[in-house]
Order: sequence, then structure tokens, then C-alpha cells
Amino acid sequence: MKEKIANYIYDETIPFIFMGADHVVSIIVFAILSFAIPYLAKKNLDEDQQYFLGKVLGVLILFGYLSWVILEILAGTFSKTLHLPFHLCRAANILIFIVLFFRSFLAYEIVFFWGLTVIHAVITPDITQGFPHYHFIRYWLTHQLMIIGIIYATFVYDIRPHKTSIYKSFVALLLFFLITIPVNLLLDANYFWICGKPPVGTVLDYFGPWPWYLVVATLLALIHFYFFYYLINFISSKISK
Repeated sequence: MKEKIANYIYDETIPFIFMGADHVVSIIVFAILSFAIPYLAKKNLDEDQQYFLGKVLGVLILFGYLSWVILEILAGTFSKTLHLPFHLCRAANILIFIVLFFRSFLAYEIVFFWGLTVIHAVITPDITQGFPHYHFIRYWLTHQLMIIGIIYATFVYDIRPHKTSIYKSFVALLLFFLITIPVNLLLDANYFWICGKPPVGTVLDYFGPWPWYLVVATLLALIHFYFFYYLINFISSKISK
């Protein structure tokens, strides 16, 4: 049983191809659903139904991460250096679940900026298996659907970040970074890509060598925070007219 599960989750018979057909289609589907799900829910569902759908989205996102951990445990390949929630997207998966399930504004203030900032992961995913492999679908749930969940909370739950939310989210990001450093040292791990870049090509490749890519990524994150704050206010003002 263990061997079968391990062979499956590490099978690369169907490789992921950057901007291949499955990658492009997944981006198109993501773009359509980012608009369609919040729009249709806001237009056609009552408040209880909207909340129920939000809970379903939250469970699916969290399932994407937890199912991977469970499969690694069942396969006997779980590693404390690889599978704990010390990557930004995994922490964001937990936070967006809290937002969608409990409508927590504090969690929303943090994950709104974290989640939208990692939108580059949709374009440059760090996976090696293509569709319909489990890891391709898991990645879609934990990245694309997470962003859809943030958009859903914003326009269906009618939650909006305040300007102070930028600073709260950035401080939370720095705290997450500082917490992850000793975790990496204790476990000899590379969570949050603090000790080195991902093994596959990502946007970090354009930010210079270690440790400078960490500085560049942090500064760009803050710029993105401001950008998404003003963008969401601009969109909200247009919708309200």
C-alpha cells in the first residue's frame, strides 16, 4: 500500500510543461472562475447560500494542502523538512480557510495581501507533474482557488482591507519570515525559500543571487501590497456606482 501511494505521488510520467496546454488551460479556467464564481454567487444566492459556498471553497483549499500531508504520511515519505506549513502559500491556505469559514477580518487583512502577492505562482508553478496528476490538481486548489477565495471574500462577503491592513499584513509577513529561519536551522530545511531558490524555475530567478533575492522579494511584496490595496479600492468604487 505504502509503495503504491509513494509511486503515484512521485510519478513523473506526465511531466509539467511550462506554458504547455494544461498550464495555459488552467490559467484560462482560473481567470474565468475568478470572475464567474463571485459574480454568480453575489447575483443569485442569498446570504446563507453565499456563506455555505464560501465554506465549501475554504474546505477545498485546505483539503488541497492537508490531503498532500496525509498521502505523504500514508506513503511513509512525510518529511518535517518538506511538508510543514512554513511556505507562504501553505500558511495562506490555512488563513483563507479561517476567512471563508469564520469570516475573520484579522485573517482576511493578512491573507488578502499574502494571497494576491503570490499570484506569480500561477504563472511559474514549482511543480513537476502535469494534468491530471494529483499534484497538478493540488497545486490548483492551493494557489488558484485560494486567490479565487480571496476575491470571493472581498466581493461576496463584502470585506475590504483598510490602509492599516497593509502594515498588519507586512508585519505578519516579517514575523512569519523570522519564525521560519530557526525552523529551517533546526530541521535543516528550506521553507519559504530562505536558504535557496526552488529547484525548478520561478520568478525568484530574476531577483539575483542569495541573499539578495530575499531583499528584492520583500520590497516587491510591500509594493504589491500597496498596489492591490489601491486596485481593490478602485474596483470597489466602480462597482458601487
